[in-house]
Amino acid sequence: WHPEHRFAKTKGVVKTRVGYCGGKKSHPSYRSMGDHTETVQIDYESEQIHYEELIEMFWEMHDPTVRCGGQSQQYASKIFFHNEAQREVAEESKKKREEIVGCKLFTSIEPFVSFHKAEGYHQHYIAKQGEGGCNVM
Repeated sequence: WHPEHRFAKTKGVVKTRVGYCGGKKSHPSYRSMGDHTETVQIDYESEQIHYEELIEMFWEMHDPTVRCGGQSQQYASKIFFHNEAQREVAEESKKKREEIVGCKLFTSIEPFVSFHKAEGYHQHYIAKQGEGGCNVM
């Protein structure tokens, strides 16, 4: 849940919450998420931070050239867009990132359908537990 912690500390980000997105299971949970992916949902003030900046932070927080968890969807690298403008920004950003790193990224860009908030003990987990432990890039 390190990305949630980093986004939450970003100027212009109003609210973050962790949860599950992209799957068909109706009531996913950490122990039974089905085909969902762990995600961070972000509310932000577009006058203070732009979507493009959030996408850039996303790329910098992990290595999208590595498929985490094998074929599992739990840790898959995904961007869920809410509208056509976000899709275009995400696709263009991915294309530029592939040129920078010189290889294909395992990040999928998918339409947002629904978000299922994770259990309470997962919310702001790093802020509650401290920043030690496993880190993302």
